[in-house]
Amino acid sequence: MSEIHEKSPKHCANKKAFNFHNFNKKLYIYLSTIFLTILSLIFLVWLILHPTKPQFSLKEAEINQLNLSTPSLLNSSIQLTLLSNNPNKKVGIYYDEFLIYASYKGQKITTETSISPFYEEHEETNLVSAFLIGNLQPVASTFAYEVQRDQGSTGKLVLNFKVMGRLRWKVGTWVSGRYRFVVNCVTFMPFGMLPSLPLSSRQGTQCSTTI
Repeated sequence: MSEIHEKSPKHCANKKAFNFHNFNKKLYIYLSTIFLTILSLIFLVWLILHPTKPQFSLKEAEINQLNLSTPSLLNSSIQLTLLSNNPNKKVGIYYDEFLIYASYKGQKITTETSISPFYEEHEETNLVSAFLIGNLQPVASTFAYEVQRDQGSTGKLVLNFKVMGRLRWKVGTWVSGRYRFVVNCVTFMPFGMLPSLPLSSRQGTQCSTTI
């Protein structure tokens, strides 16, 4: 008599049952592979193109008003023009935030002026103009003394123009996240024979940019 091999119903049920654990594991590996592949491609494109930070220079600055209402409250009016250049051949730049203000020896002499968002194409140069105002702007009580000392010692007023903002890189149809950038421009404005306004600077001063 031959031996009969018969499997129990429980054994058959286990064989036919769907293994969710193995399925989830394979799905996780599949999705992880796709995600890592996409990241690798983005990183590879980034390395090949390697965006260079934008370049800024001061084209012109003119002070139309700079007087004290009280020893510690300043009224100021400055017309400013910057040159913005995108040196990249294959990378565009979106400027989402662009704030400018003027300072003298570490203290603000105008409020922050906002420039409308704009896009800069590959190797494109743009003029960025701003009218900086300070109405009853708080300054140190030694402000007048510092200005008079600079006038007597060097004959020049040294101002800083600072830009703060956020930008995004554009490569083809891909757009990066936002990066904070800071631009610092220094200019020397000669007082001339008389301390009267306006004071102006047209030096084409190169500015430093950090991202």
